[in-house]
Amino acid sequence: MKEKKRIPTSGEPIVWTSPFASLKQAVEREPTQRPEASNSDQAAPAPKKSRGRVDIIRQTAHRGGKTVTVVTGFLGISLAEKERLAKEMQQACGAGGTVKEGRIEIQGDQRDTVSRILTKAGFRPVFAGG
Repeated sequence: MKEKKRIPTSGEPIVWTSPFASLKQAVEREPTQRPEASNSDQAAPAPKKSRGRVDIIRQTAHRGGKTVTVVTGFLGISLAEKERLAKEMQQACGAGGTVKEGRIEIQGDQRDTVSRILTKAGFRPVFAGG
């Protein structure tokens, strides 16, 4: 039978080792192995000329009559970058939004503002649908 580990209640210090300690050591060693990586971290990465076409759609269906701007068609972009773009769009539009099923949804008809942000990020926005 497996012996249970008990936490002492008498006030003596708890002996605990973090399961992430080995990861921390690996991250600390990485910059010394690749000094060129630290130089690229300081400069902001320039957006590529064209990262592909994305569609900007205005929808009201199944939303109780509320208008939502939907951005779809992202190729080769991570979820983290979609969330970063969505947050930037929300702040610029002064509206709420989310990332669902690989697309960005911003509340309200915000197509012009969203298009400007996507162009700045290197995408080619296309207005599609209604």
